[in-house]
Amino acid sequence: METKEFKFKGTVLNGFVMLFLVLALLFAAVVGIVFGIIQLDDSNGTNGVWLLVGSILLLVPDIICMCSFLQLEPNEARVITWFGKYSGTFGETGFYWINPFYGTKKVSLRARNLDAEPIKVNDKSGNPIMIGLVLVWKLKDTYKALFEVDTQTMASNPSTVGTDAKGLMNALEKFVRVQGDAALRQVAGQYAYDNDTDEPTLRSNADEINEQLEQKLDERLALAGIEVVEARINYLAYAPEIAAVMLRRQQADAIIQAREKIVEGAVSMVKMALNKLSDEEIVELDDDKKAAMVSNLLVVLCGDDNAQPVVNTGTLNH
Repeated sequence: METKEFKFKGTVLNGFVMLFLVLALLFAAVVGIVFGIIQLDDSNGTNGVWLLVGSILLLVPDIICMCSFLQLEPNEARVITWFGKYSGTFGETGFYWINPFYGTKKVSLRARNLDAEPIKVNDKSGNPIMIGLVLVWKLKDTYKALFEVDTQTMASNPSTVGTDAKGLMNALEKFVRVQGDAALRQVAGQYAYDNDTDEPTLRSNADEINEQLEQKLDERLALAGIEVVEARINYLAYAPEIAAVMLRRQQADAIIQAREKIVEGAVSMVKMALNKLSDEEIVELDDDKKAAMVSNLLVVLCGDDNAQPVVNTGTLNH
């Protein structure tokens, strides 16, 4: 989305120079008031009145100018308005002074972390799951953050949003949390928790899921001028009401896969044994004897219990 933020181009003066001038004028005004009061008691009281009035007139704008100093740390900015109209964003680090009739709102451009609590959603198969995300975000467009979303309504203390950066960021964090939940529900509903096909799943394709989640969050948070630095799923489990059933299903799938491996290995070993006996002409076996040998070896290799040795004192047929 196109940014509406631009750099402030108004007059910004060195804060230390202006502080010296303001203090000097303040000192001159105080001295003028003192001497004006002294001259009021003298015979030439008119001069004292004019000196007193002039000193007060000098003191009032001097006090107003004292409220126009800005101090910016790295990754901080000030949104400047002129009687409600956006005049730009000032983000240079240091100590400055601007026109006292400009309105300023402090914002933080530092990265912030959001560890969202797991929420219950239905996956593609309709199974209820618990899923949570961790999100790193920061402010990119100060204009959108202040004027495109209603931070006053979202703030716990609306009166602090205009002047307090913490109040503004807390309001934006609520916006991020709500949009994060919505994006997480949308992404989780497009994939199954787990399945036996080659389709992407929430459990097996974490990188792909995280990339899509980050894209969805970028689209939603761009309205508030927020940039997503990183987003990933940090919690994934079946909902408690089906967790036990799904655990037994996973155990059954694991047992079946293990049995397949065992049978595959046993067949390979039996085949190797028969080929070795035949190639080295150790013993000649007919089809019936081979079948009996294969049966015995498969029972030994695929059985759960250890095989018990039995000594055959007769022949293979008796």
